[in-house]
Amino acid sequence: MSEYFSSFLPFMLEGTWRTLEVFVLTLLISLPLGLPFALGALSKIKPLSFICKVYVWIFRGTPLMLQLFFFYFFFPIVLHIELALFPTVIITFVFNYSAYFAEIYRGGINSIDRGQYEAAHALGVPKSLTMKDIILPQAMKNVLPPVVNEAITLVKDTALASSLGFIELMKATNSAVNRTSDISIFFWAALIYLIMTFVLTVLAGRLEKYFARYDAKEEW
Repeated sequence: MSEYFSSFLPFMLEGTWRTLEVFVLTLLISLPLGLPFALGALSKIKPLSFICKVYVWIFRGTPLMLQLFFFYFFFPIVLHIELALFPTVIITFVFNYSAYFAEIYRGGINSIDRGQYEAAHALGVPKSLTMKDIILPQAMKNVLPPVVNEAITLVKDTALASSLGFIELMKATNSAVNRTSDISIFFWAALIYLIMTFVLTVLAGRLEKYFARYDAKEEW
């Protein structure tokens, strides 16, 4: 049994680690980056709103794999800007998921009743503070489920980086299968993906319970 696992385990561990690197870095950068684009899209400044909406439209409307090819091949060939593989993957994933998170945030902000804006205005609260202290905290609680869904999708989308030769879990699994001719290794890869998504689901459930208790205390 030990010989069986030693034949592919090092590949799987390396691939899992690289998958987690892409996942964590993408979330850490794209989660906060999506908010300025959401606010920009809602802005009354027409040029700013237009730019943000076009950005979201482009990155949500084209396949992630195409974006990976664009950043990896277009920049060096046309613009003569050389990007290493890992930064290319991170930049592409960040741009793509920032657009998705921006749209989620925009929907969350729009879900807040307009009466709260009017009440804050009647009390003399500045628009910036209204957004920061009243609207955004409520919107962030509302967008938690779709954000978690996107995070789970991100875990699986990391496999697309293998199209550039990036060694993540799927690429490592294919390498292990080619070396050992044992297709049962795909089962272990599926199990690792399921474990990662299960952990995210559990964390999301605890966050939702926390916010539910917080809301209950406020009502009380």
